[in-house]
Amino acid sequence: MNISPITLSGRHVELRPLSLEDVTALCTVGLDEDLWRWIPTQVRNRDEMERYVRTALTEQREGRALPFVILALPDRDVAGSTRYANIDHPNRHLEIGWTWVARPWRRTAVNTEAKLLLLTHAFETLGCERVEFKTDRLNEQSRAALLRIGATEEGVFRHHVLTQSGRWRDSVYFSILAQDWPSVREALERKVRV
Repeated sequence: MNISPITLSGRHVELRPLSLEDVTALCTVGLDEDLWRWIPTQVRNRDEMERYVRTALTEQREGRALPFVILALPDRDVAGSTRYANIDHPNRHLEIGWTWVARPWRRTAVNTEAKLLLLTHAFETLGCERVEFKTDRLNEQSRAALLRIGATEEGVFRHHVLTQSGRWRDSVYFSILAQDWPSVREALERKVRV
């Protein structure tokens, strides 16, 4: 898997490599407390957003992540962020996560097409065998969204992460395997066309 910065484009969204120059635009749409409710680390101000971006870029330099900024088309407005993470080269799998989409673009094609672009690149270019996702057990909306895109719920890691608030998060794991990808892709393409 040769994972390097790339821009992925669709009809509704463009994913381009995240940079420090994105901090201001991400703050404009991303300091909504509701966005960070189920995320272990909170982002409440510019300093925390900059730390969030710097951490993602450090993980990219270390070969553990590939972060993107989400641009809503046609205007290329910054709508959020997502990334490949927990990259496991020998076993050909990675995670899609750290995804957040600002309020104006929720319940639109933005997140669905972002997932379609990331999954297509992962399976068809990078040669992944497995793509995984995880979410907070309490985040029913995210769990339903992952099932809706065709991921399979695998199980719960109890007390998986200690959140910034001091609460132990139980994480629910989901996956899509290479053998699942053709039918998942077909369903996602239909959703994006609607």
